[in-house]
Amino acid sequence: MPHDFGQMGLSIKRLQVRHHRAADERLAPLGISLVQWDALRHLHENPDASLHDLAQLTFQTDQSFGTLAVRLVDRGLIERVPGPGRAVRHRITAKGDRVRVEAQKVLSGVLAETFDRLSAEEQQSFGDLLAKLLD
Repeated sequence: MPHDFGQMGLSIKRLQVRHHRAADERLAPLGISLVQWDALRHLHENPDASLHDLAQLTFQTDQSFGTLAVRLVDRGLIERVPGPGRAVRHRITAKGDRVRVEAQKVLSGVLAETFDRLSAEEQQSFGDLLAKLLD
């Protein structure tokens, strides 16, 4: 008998919300939110990305990411650098990279609390299933 897809989707969303809330709570002592960490992560992984590209990578609008970038610049976590033509690019600072690394440790802990409940084989199967659904 097929699984209730609506219930399955709702369970996925509940898990996501649980992770986001726990992450924001545990990242607060670092002075950063999950959204800010995600921006730093993508800047680190895509140093030449445009603001538009970064907005897409972080599931935000260009305007929302622009506002976020201003806050990160003001806090010294990223800096603006000239790009081709009139374009402005952003680059993670040394301070931003330190915060990113510490935040990654926090996030790994949050996720481990959930996924460590699964055996190694279950984790592999779950990852494989997610990859299949995202293809």
